[in-house]
Amino acid sequence: MVPTSLRTSILFVLLLVASETGTTRVAEARHCVSQSHRFVGACMRKSNCEHVCLTEGFPWGECKFHGIERKCFCKKPC
Repeated sequence: MVPTSLRTSILFVLLLVASETGTTRVAEARHCVSQSHRFVGACMRKSNCEHVCLTEGFPWGECKFHGIERKCFCKKPC
């Protein structure tokens, strides 16, 4: 016979594992990305890219490789 405290501990661990392995659905916002039309030159600083993107009506901007060049891409929620 298994002691009650051990049985309770095993049951607790099983419930914990079962709750952690369940599927979780998280709503993720989609972002629309567009290459900046006003940014000139290679994109080296995210802050410069974001500033230009703000003038184009986008709240965010980031530098990404496009081929071998780094370009400024603007993002906004779709």
